[in-house]
Amino acid sequence: MTKPTPLVSPPKPADQSLSAFIWSVADLLRGDYKQSDYAKIILPFTVLRRLDCVLGPTKAAVLTELEKRTKAGLNPEPFLLKVSRQHFFNTSPLDLKRLMGDQDHIGENLRSYIQAFSPAVRDIFERFEIHTQIDRLAKANLLYLVTEKFATIDLHPEVVSNAQMGAVFEELIRKFAELSNETAGEHFTPREVIRLMVNLLFIEDDEALTKPGVVRSLYDPTAGTGGMLSVAGEHLASHNPDARLVMYGQELNPESYAICKADMLIKGQDIANICFGNTLSADGLPGKQFDYMLSNPPFGVEWKKIEKEIRGEAEKLGYNGRFGPGLPRVSDGSLLFLLHLVSKMRPVSEGGSRFGIVLNGSPLFTGGAGSGESEIRRYVLENDLVEAIIGLPTDMFYNTGISTYVWIVSNRKLAARKGKVQLIDASGMWQKMRKSLGSKRKELSPAHIEEITKLFGDFRKVSRRGEDGQPVPISRIFKNEEFGYRTITVERPERDAAGAIVRGTKGAGKGKPVADADLRDTENVPLREDVEAYFKREVLPHAPDAWIDPDKTKVGYEIPFNRHFYVFKPPRPLAEIDAELKGVTDRILTMIGGLTK
Repeated sequence: MTKPTPLVSPPKPADQSLSAFIWSVADLLRGDYKQSDYAKIILPFTVLRRLDCVLGPTKAAVLTELEKRTKAGLNPEPFLLKVSRQHFFNTSPLDLKRLMGDQDHIGENLRSYIQAFSPAVRDIFERFEIHTQIDRLAKANLLYLVTEKFATIDLHPEVVSNAQMGAVFEELIRKFAELSNETAGEHFTPREVIRLMVNLLFIEDDEALTKPGVVRSLYDPTAGTGGMLSVAGEHLASHNPDARLVMYGQELNPESYAICKADMLIKGQDIANICFGNTLSADGLPGKQFDYMLSNPPFGVEWKKIEKEIRGEAEKLGYNGRFGPGLPRVSDGSLLFLLHLVSKMRPVSEGGSRFGIVLNGSPLFTGGAGSGESEIRRYVLENDLVEAIIGLPTDMFYNTGISTYVWIVSNRKLAARKGKVQLIDASGMWQKMRKSLGSKRKELSPAHIEEITKLFGDFRKVSRRGEDGQPVPISRIFKNEEFGYRTITVERPERDAAGAIVRGTKGAGKGKPVADADLRDTENVPLREDVEAYFKREVLPHAPDAWIDPDKTKVGYEIPFNRHFYVFKPPRPLAEIDAELKGVTDRILTMIGGLTK
């Protein structure tokens, strides 16, 4: 195939200028549309033009094949797919450029052209509600102008690569999210964060992935516009062009789903694997398990709207379902996504799985012993599933400046990692962005990604010199049980007015001290420590009459990430502080003296 001549020759980098060109369509919409509605026009027309360009070179052959197979009384679909050399086709003699030749019938012809796509593509445009938008554009006398604008730009993959197209979608979605005050983070993840996660996901399997003809599956339950799936595909292709990554995903936002599906379609993926809907309440791929998984679920989003479905599954199916280990508080559903991914892991006997998920700090420590959050942490740690947790810099995401953490989870750990968790503090590894994007002010450079990947791959304790010359830890290794503890309930006796211990008079408590609820206390005992020894050392010297109620003892797990990287800085000498205070006081007195003269 000869390389098409671009109708528009944007300056490099192509993805930035292309998005600027597409964004210029907003100039046509201004006045007739609110800014928050621009996306409803620009996104589907961008996808339409992309598909239009992809099918261009085989258009004539498809129409010839359609006529031939229809005359023979055969179902033309499998033949059309073969001739189009894509997973989709269009049976209309029209395309966007030909539509420009009949201005009076632009709406009618545009609908006809869209309806001539194969069913999977029509679904994409239905999610965009494109027919509603065609009506609205026609009413505002803008339909021809907007269609003409897109018809003049060449979006063929040989002119605009898949990677560039992905970057364009990403920037457009971010801009539209800012305009409509939506949460940009619900739609996509910064590319450099995805590259880091993909590196960590594949690092120990690079050798296996270079074998000829290797096929692996990748799943994203919060697929957004498909960024994680795309970057993972690019990574594998760079290592082994003959490898095949079969991609699966589910997405709740209709526009993001439509873009993801379009992107996957163009890249030769089976878009039947991309499902629409809420992953937690209606798993679109029940029973499916995967080699690799990636996810950036929304941070701290409540799940009250789907509480009935979630609790129903937990109660009915228990450990045979997704939520057997426990349920987090309704105000934050992050750990539900973690459990969902655990349920999608292949058994070790079938090769096992590894996944990466971005979470905020809450899942590390929220909830005491016996709470849903603690029970979920207990499940993944006692089953030796957590390989590593990497603390990222703040201000990394478009919609929040909070601290975030990448969890790497696997049921096929290397021998050296078994029974252990690696914590990596990468919070200081960042460079300032030239221009802030929403809350995102920092980014990971390729060197930072390489350094974090190496820290993970080396799997050892690492420190580096701080500003004061003292060693600062950045990678630490812990045994799983080091995150566990027992919460014991310490009781003390009730006493009467004379100070004598009150004893029970009935049943099993007869003759035994009665516990005073006002004096009741709890202690967290590290899991590796003997409870009785701890009690004798830490409690009895202060309360000789205390005892433990064994029926109330609970096991808990928390991962106090920041505490493990805290470096104590001794306070300055008192004499130095006094001298500084005296200097400040003297300056103030001098200033006051000047005012009174």
